[in-house]
Amino acid sequence: MHVFHSSRPGILPCQSIEALIAGGAITAETPFDADQVQPASLDLRLSDTAWRVRASFLPGRRKVEDRIADVAMHAIDLSGGVVLEKGCVYIARLQERLKLPRGLIARANPKSSTGRVDVFVRLLTDAGASFDDVDEGYEGPLYLEIAPQTFSILVRPGTRLNQLRLKAGEPPKLETRSVGVDLQGGDVVGFRGRRHAGVIDLDNIDGHDPRDFWEPLSLRRGELLLDPGEFYILASSDAVEIPVDQAAEMTPIDPSVGEFRVHYAGFFDPGFGTDEAHGAGSKGVLEVRTHDTPFLLEHEQIVARLVYEPLTEKPTRLYGEGGSHYQRQGLKLSKHFRPW
Repeated sequence: MHVFHSSRPGILPCQSIEALIAGGAITAETPFDADQVQPASLDLRLSDTAWRVRASFLPGRRKVEDRIADVAMHAIDLSGGVVLEKGCVYIARLQERLKLPRGLIARANPKSSTGRVDVFVRLLTDAGASFDDVDEGYEGPLYLEIAPQTFSILVRPGTRLNQLRLKAGEPPKLETRSVGVDLQGGDVVGFRGRRHAGVIDLDNIDGHDPRDFWEPLSLRRGELLLDPGEFYILASSDAVEIPVDQAAEMTPIDPSVGEFRVHYAGFFDPGFGTDEAHGAGSKGVLEVRTHDTPFLLEHEQIVARLVYEPLTEKPTRLYGEGGSHYQRQGLKLSKHFRPW
C-alpha cells in the first residue's frame, strides 16, 4: 500500500488534495468539478442512487449496501431530481471513492449551506465504526445519511451536502476558542425556521424568498427564549479569523452549559475572516436546535468552541478567493435565499 509522506502533521491543503486526485487516491464516477476542491477540504457529490430507510445505522463489520438491505423501505433514482421529505431518513451513495494511503485519515462534515437549512448529514463507510470518520488505508465507496429536519429539500446527482478533510499524522490542537452568541446585533438578532414551509432546491442559489421559510427574531429584555424542537440561525458575538496556515472545526456545545445543539457545519477553511483574504470582521453563523427544555439565551453567552489545527503547508488559495457567499458575513441565511 502506498504511504503518504508529509513534512509535518496537519490538515492537507488544496494542492495536496489535487495531488491525491491526480494519483488515483480519490476517484469519482464523473469528472471532478472545477470548484470542488476547497482550500482545505473536498466537496462530495450525490450520485443517482439513494434509499429511503426506516432507521439510521452503522454498518459494523459489513458493507453499507449489505446493511441497507435490512432497513431500506425503497430505492430512489435521483436522476431527475427528488424531494427528500423532512422527518425522513435517507442513505445516498456519493460519486467519490477513496483509496487512502497509509499515513492519511479523513473526516467529513456538513457544508455550511447544508447546516443552515437544518439538514442533518453524516458520512458512512464500509465497516466504519463511527460516522464521519474514515480510517487510514480505507479503500471503498462513500455514502451519506441525509435527514432533513425543518424543511423538505430537492436534490439531484451532483448536489453537494458535505465535505471531506484529510489529515496526515496527528496534528496538534493549536488552541481552542470559546464562541459567544450575538443578541445585540440590531433589530433582527436571528431567524427561526417556519415549520410548514415549501421545498428548498439545494442547487437554486438566491432563488428562494426568505420570508416563506424564516421568521425574524427581535430581542426582548436582552434575552432570547429558545423553544424545544425549533431551529434557529444566530451569529457569533465576536468576529472569527482562521489564519492562512491553519483550519478550524466548531465543536458541538457541551451539554453542561445548555440543553441545545449548536453548529451542524463545523469546518472553517484557512483565510476565513482574515485581512489577507479580504474577510476581516466575518462572524460565525450558528445553527441552534433546542432539545426537550426551553432555554433562555443571553448576549455573549458561550455556545460553542473553535478548535484550531495546523495545515501541512499553506494552501495555494484561501477561503473566499474567487467569490464566497459567507466571507465577510454577519447574521446570514444560507446561499439559497435572497437578501432579507
